[in-house]
Amino acid sequence: MGFFDFFQKQIAIDLGTANTLIIFNDKIVVDCPSIVARDTKTGKIIAVGKEAALMQGKTHEQIETIRPLKDGVIADFEASEKMIEAFIRKVPQFNKSFFAPKLKMVICIPSGITEVEKRAVRDSAERVNASDVYLIHEPMAAAIGVGIDIQKPEGNMIIDIGGGTTEIAVIALGGIAVKKSVKIAGDVFNYDIIYYMRSKHNLYIGERTAERIKIEIGSAMDHLPNPPDELAVQGRDLITGKPKEVVITYDEVAKALEKSLIHIEDAIMETLAHTPPELAADIYKSGLYLAGGGSMLRGLDTRITEATGLPVHISEDPLRAVIRGSGEVLKDFDRYKGVLLR
Repeated sequence: MGFFDFFQKQIAIDLGTANTLIIFNDKIVVDCPSIVARDTKTGKIIAVGKEAALMQGKTHEQIETIRPLKDGVIADFEASEKMIEAFIRKVPQFNKSFFAPKLKMVICIPSGITEVEKRAVRDSAERVNASDVYLIHEPMAAAIGVGIDIQKPEGNMIIDIGGGTTEIAVIALGGIAVKKSVKIAGDVFNYDIIYYMRSKHNLYIGERTAERIKIEIGSAMDHLPNPPDELAVQGRDLITGKPKEVVITYDEVAKALEKSLIHIEDAIMETLAHTPPELAADIYKSGLYLAGGGSMLRGLDTRITEATGLPVHISEDPLRAVIRGSGEVLKDFDRYKGVLLR
């Protein structure tokens, strides 16, 4: 170890379409929405994360809110770089350091990412003082995060439903045997809800309101044993142009999400159909593992069980499964280095 290695800090980043999380010293030190607010005249970033999220849908012509990541990959290089830099500055331990520390980073990426998109992630990391950058596929990190021993000669299927993509993978012997990545996840669920409210209730709502509906009464099935209460939703009447309130139920949200959920079911069935028979036998015994914010949709586990005939396990903290798995990689780097992409 060289003298300057003492100044190197190890962090893991789950650079998500909806939220970015950073883990340092086995603690999640940053958990913020992946959004920035920019001055349209000067190009200066004026807010990042939670502060920028509060501005979403409420800006005037001089301020725009941007989500730098789309479908799990960088869509706006400059904004993403500024966002990563701002989030790293939020790590309390780094603020106390006299020198800006050199960073060893593990960054989560979708399994369907291209080489160009990988390079964009690496370049963004290197420009914020990263001396070593390693990439890990999100389903692999999620599998580690939910407690699967990925090194065993046993097949396990993980389904990670994030903000931009749904990642499905069969993992065995520290590698991905079969994988499928579909661009249907939390963001598309929000758009489905927005479209439903427009077409059924003539009510125009924004993304923040759609997200609230999804969280508070979102459902994957139109019959739940313990249904949530009705929800009052405010927006703009498309006919009169006046502000308006509509009361909706969970089964309406289930109808709104039906097509997207069918696509996810089809992707799961397709992945199972391409799974080698010995691994399929393992999955029959172990079942399926759900992670990511989308897995918190009420009744989704029951729906997938009905479609596949397999038991479904939801991780204890699905929103943080990926980042916790990345943190485990940092803790036992030698054991997991085989799953990392340099």
